[in-house]
Amino acid sequence: MQAQANIIAQWHDVCHVDDLVTNSGVCALIGDVQVAIFSVQLDGEENLYAISNWDPIGEANVLSRGIVGTLTDKIVVASPLYKEHYDLATGTCLERDDISVNTYPVRVEHERVLIEL
Repeated sequence: MQAQANIIAQWHDVCHVDDLVTNSGVCALIGDVQVAIFSVQLDGEENLYAISNWDPIGEANVLSRGIVGTLTDKIVVASPLYKEHYDLATGTCLERDDISVNTYPVRVEHERVLIEL
């Protein structure tokens, strides 16, 4: 008989909304996972995104320092290392179909940013 591990995702309080910088990223450490959190204002609407901070091509935790923008109608972050673009909603790399990063649900409650991991 094999033991099975059931991993249950939990919501983690990571920061106050005022700690986020509009159209930029910040990094939060949840356990041993680095999460890049982006507050993006587009057409007067503010949206939050959370993806892995790990750049699988550059092999470094740097995505929170990337440049945020739009490309082909997608909100993306450009890696500061090799400039690949990652879709903030899906984590897919626009230049390489075989590469993606994890995305995480994010919400705000009582002005606190929560990430599900």
